[in-house]
Amino acid sequence: MAVTVETLDKLERKMTLTLPVNAIQSEVDSRLKKLARTVKMDGFRPGKVPLSVVAQRYGYSVQFEVMNDKVGEAFAAAANEAKLRVAGQPKITEKEGAPEGELAFDAVFEVYPEVKIGDLDSAEVEKVGTEVTDAAIDRTLDILRKQRRTFAQRAADAAVQDGDRVSVDFEGKIDGEPFEGGKAEDFQFMVGEGQMLKEFEDAVRGMKTGESKTFPLAFPADYHGKDVAGKTADFMVTVKKVEAANLPEVNEAFAKSLGIADATVEGLRADIRKNLEREVKFRLLARNKQAAMDALVSKAELDLPQSIVKNEIDRLVEGARADLKQRGIKDADKAPIPEDVFRPQAERRVRLGLVVAELVRANGLEAKPEQIKQHIDELAASYERPADVVRWYYGDNRRLAEVEAIVIENNVTDFILGKAKVVDKQVAFDELMGQAQA
Repeated sequence: MAVTVETLDKLERKMTLTLPVNAIQSEVDSRLKKLARTVKMDGFRPGKVPLSVVAQRYGYSVQFEVMNDKVGEAFAAAANEAKLRVAGQPKITEKEGAPEGELAFDAVFEVYPEVKIGDLDSAEVEKVGTEVTDAAIDRTLDILRKQRRTFAQRAADAAVQDGDRVSVDFEGKIDGEPFEGGKAEDFQFMVGEGQMLKEFEDAVRGMKTGESKTFPLAFPADYHGKDVAGKTADFMVTVKKVEAANLPEVNEAFAKSLGIADATVEGLRADIRKNLEREVKFRLLARNKQAAMDALVSKAELDLPQSIVKNEIDRLVEGARADLKQRGIKDADKAPIPEDVFRPQAERRVRLGLVVAELVRANGLEAKPEQIKQHIDELAASYERPADVVRWYYGDNRRLAEVEAIVIENNVTDFILGKAKVVDKQVAFDELMGQAQA
């Protein structure tokens, strides 16, 4: 096999492959003979179908398979011999004018780029930290109490107030016409918790059981219902039931109901602090990791293989279609999704992946078994039966690979923070938790 490699662009190459026709035909004949021993055809006993009949029916498909296999093998061997790191799949086309007895093919492909990482000592990274305060524990306790609240019906002359659960009938119209989703009966929601638009809550607040009211409601321009977004509707609402919320007291019985081993108020607060500190640790790590990765990318120089970028765009588009389908969007698989929307995200992911891979290779930042175990133990610690979670991770190579990737990212983050100029910054607990949830 003769091989030539031509540089077309920064990362694009062209390789010419030649294959002897007799080698291809010999493999085709061999596969047809093997097929003839097992193929079933009407009028013939198994294994007794004449080779000429098998060749007539299956010759083209077998020839196609053999050509693909042989060209693929030849390309892989040639790339290996030339010590080329091929990025993505090559585009292979048959070439005219091959010598007699041979077939020629052009393979156009990209190679992985050379990655140059500049001096990380000159990079500046903002590293944030926070503290789990008593106020944060108090707010978590409030959430736990709300999750276990009970309700008692208010008197008929009692006005709706924040914290009440109300049941209402309502109907909305735009320009006198009903619209989809604008009508409901016995609809239940909590007042003052943002479950409804502000104008709706404002209208219901202060009403009494049996009362009705009409009011205008302006839907925000970015409202999720596109048919009503930016429009004003006239609503009529009738309050049918008003229930006051009763929050459980924070005492030993409450701690026991939550399954706290030390069923005391002090034990409950200590357990909450432990869980919040674990959550804060992961959120700080995520935010600081992002800052470190941004610094790393800013110090790197490389060309992007467009074939890898295209693969990432396709993956993001497929993910968007799956999300639309999960939301119940009709014909989500056919929805027009412009690829350019995802190009900046795809290019960043590819760039970051290549730069991180180079940093790991050059500095021995691979994940060690003890690091993987430690990370899995930390993940499992928040579950009721940690040992089962640990077994779950170690029972699947794909899950283990995901953990390994996280550990490598953590190693890279620590490496960057150890080299760069780190600016420490304390942030409020609420700010950290809010940003992580956004």
